Amino acid sequence: MASSGNEGDQVGRSAGAPAVVRVGVLGAGNVGKALLSLLLEEAQSIEGRTGVRLELAGVAVAHPSRPRSSIPAELLTGDAKGLVTDPSVDVVVELIGGLEPARSLLEAAIGAGKPVVTANKELIAEHGAELATSAASAGVDLFYEAAVAGAIPIIRPLRESLAGEKLRRVMGIVNGTTNFILTTMSEEGHSYTQALAEAQRLGLAERDPTADVDGYDAAAKAAILASLAFGCEVVSSDVAREGISSVDPVDVDFAGRLGYVVKLLAVAERIDAGTAASQDAKEISVRVHPAMLPRTHPLASVRGAFNAVFVEGEAAGQLMLYGSGAGGRPTASAVLGDLIDAAHHLRAGFSARPTPRTRVRMHPADDLRSAWYLNIDVADRPGVLASVASVFGEHAVSIRSMEQVGMGNEARLIFVTHVARQGDLMRTLDGLSRLEVVDRIGGVLRIVGDEEA
Repeated sequence: MASSGNEGDQVGRSAGAPAVVRVGVLGAGNVGKALLSLLLEEAQSIEGRTGVRLELAGVAVAHPSRPRSSIPAELLTGDAKGLVTDPSVDVVVELIGGLEPARSLLEAAIGAGKPVVTANKELIAEHGAELATSAASAGVDLFYEAAVAGAIPIIRPLRESLAGEKLRRVMGIVNGTTNFILTTMSEEGHSYTQALAEAQRLGLAERDPTADVDGYDAAAKAAILASLAFGCEVVSSDVAREGISSVDPVDVDFAGRLGYVVKLLAVAERIDAGTAASQDAKEISVRVHPAMLPRTHPLASVRGAFNAVFVEGEAAGQLMLYGSGAGGRPTASAVLGDLIDAAHHLRAGFSARPTPRTRVRMHPADDLRSAWYLNIDVADRPGVLASVASVFGEHAVSIRSMEQVGMGNEARLIFVTHVARQGDLMRTLDGLSRLEVVDRIGGVLRIVGDEEA
């Protein structure tokens, strides 16, 4: 058993010997179990492909005395702090989730000079900049590829391959649960409640789905993507967030008839500030919301629980990465990739270049521009359409198209607008709500990716 990093270096550099890296793992949930399976069952194959021998040094769990058929009992410990500071552990992998004790344990590992790998999106979204600073000061790696979009390799391309690219926008479907729900609503005609129940039955949604359906999960991932894409510090609370629980089958049906699909999007984009004085200061918008995408957009074809991230750059143009965004084994695959990179860096005596962080201004939400879809129920009598249209005109929102559906004594009006300021659209909705002839304002969705709007 290697007793220190230096001894491991000597072993790894001896003639014909593979580099041996001992790994301490925190947590044995779905992702943890999948990673442990890879480390215990595929060690020889991994060594053959990478030249690194990964040895499992220990697994910290809340109840080490509980029998676990897939994990040797001698590897289990309830002393997480002891594991991460053990001199014989070379790299620490955190898979317990949440802010604490995960943050304290990673800080302890970094303080002990150990590279760390995590899949903890909540922790990276809130404290990633602080942890990155600590890791850079200690000269060790902080890797978190698995924190966004599961097996899809998006963190490393943003940090390395596209480091010299001036990115305009990163936009993605980064939550498999909501994408499954919206796909089911679109293809099966289910209501939101029915589609959610099906996702829960299949194990794609938690019993309490709030983090997914209200956009908290996607917002944390959006903050991470924005921080990397634009070299700035963005936390979850900076992200404007809307969930999908208000999406109605009527909206999904009309979207299909109009040539669109409804998706929950995480969007991080650089905004042209619009004045010479402010263009020197970086402004970005980071948000999560349901939106209508043209069927021709690459993200529109992402179905079920799959994820994809669409990147737009000045020189590179448009790129998309697609794959499984959740699940134990796909996420463990991303963790393993980070672990192997950390192991190579450790043996070579260097760490990854930290991403520079600059100050950033969040672009005012009211000044964001988009085309919009909305439906409203009104009294079906003469003059109603004119009074409704006048409200759009009062607030400088131009109507691109309108469709009317009769419903007895009422009518449903479906509007698609030209590109308009969000603040103007919100004032239009307020004005419509004050009209006596308007019975209900239904779905309101942004239209994204349609340059003709």
